Amino acid sequence: MKCVDDFRLRLGKRELVPIMIGGMGVDISTAELALEAVRLGGVGHISDAMLPTVTDRRYKTKFVSEKQKQYKLNIMQPDKSIVQFDLAQVAEATRLHVRHTMEAKRGDGMIFINCMEKLTMNAPRETLRARMLAALDEGIDGITLAAGLHLGSFAMMQDHPRFRDAQLGIIVSSVRALQLFLRKNAKTDRLPDYIVVEGPLAGGHLGFGLDWAQYDLRTIVAEIQDYLKKEQLDIPVIPAGGIFTGSDAVSYLETGSAAVQVATRFTVADECGIPKKVQQEYFKASEQDIEVNMISPTGYPMRMIKGCPAIGSGIRPNCEAYGYLLDGNGGCAYIDAYNRVVAAHPDAKKYSVPDKTCLCTHMRNYDLWTCGHYTYRLKDTTHRNEDGTYQVLSAEHVFHDYQYSKDNKVALPPVK
Repeated sequence: MKCVDDFRLRLGKRELVPIMIGGMGVDISTAELALEAVRLGGVGHISDAMLPTVTDRRYKTKFVSEKQKQYKLNIMQPDKSIVQFDLAQVAEATRLHVRHTMEAKRGDGMIFINCMEKLTMNAPRETLRARMLAALDEGIDGITLAAGLHLGSFAMMQDHPRFRDAQLGIIVSSVRALQLFLRKNAKTDRLPDYIVVEGPLAGGHLGFGLDWAQYDLRTIVAEIQDYLKKEQLDIPVIPAGGIFTGSDAVSYLETGSAAVQVATRFTVADECGIPKKVQQEYFKASEQDIEVNMISPTGYPMRMIKGCPAIGSGIRPNCEAYGYLLDGNGGCAYIDAYNRVVAAHPDAKKYSVPDKTCLCTHMRNYDLWTCGHYTYRLKDTTHRNEDGTYQVLSAEHVFHDYQYSKDNKVALPPVK
């Protein structure tokens, strides 16, 4: 019986352990987590979600307070169209985070950045371009294009000197999405270096409707592999979503996948950015505690722990400080939902907005507990302490369990 370590992922001239840790934001896939993946010979991601906020915390910049001060007179206005990001600051935030991460890199693995198209930031093309180019400037090993179809993203990078040097990949959830991407980007004469196929059991935003349960990752992966073979395209395929054990991973590697992308089990690692108190909520969650709902302003379904504080919260939109989901006209579905509730209850001192949530503020504060489908199994991967809490794991332990485990077993960590 084989284990993951019997296989290798080949990207360009590199040969890697075929384990990729997914890019979870906001700073959930921390630099520390990505660096562990690199040290162990795999691929780690950092996330580009809300990086001006992240660099304020990590590197003591003041991007958020400066933006809030600039637009403070607009705070009570429903129209947020004047609230714009400074593109130089957006780029600088990316540069800082990528530079510090790459300077700390040790080992034979690679560090990628997860770039989300749905972070529209009131200037979708300009802000995405600034983020991607800044990451290339600072030597990132690769960029994974996420949360959107990215039909024009390659074209935004094609004049950069590292466009054909860095690894560039795309996340898709259907063969049709891949076909659209390849067709729209054909003029750049540049194929993706890898394709992450994200299934319906993944965490956070999903590339499916509320009928997600009708879809199956193995079926989608097989369809994409068949399409690539038919088109004579040799592009590594990397399944993601619901791959909980090393044996799960091997079942994909044995059928032609180049690697697997995993994330849920790393949410309870020491190196993960989720606060320790919230990690205990992940451990405690039952299968019934996990839901897919439509409260994200992006319009995408989202999987989360249904007891998280963000659900039903009615906080005032804080777009002047954040505003990462403002569309090109300064609109956001949460602003609309919040204003409807305020208009219906003009004398209320506190509001509850049931149908949408302020994604920026709640993700920044770790009050929106997005998770993978199998989060309820995390408690079975560790020990329960005498006080009823669960022992947090090391990223190295989780990585090695994926790499070496067999027979659908999960190795428990040494008792602390």
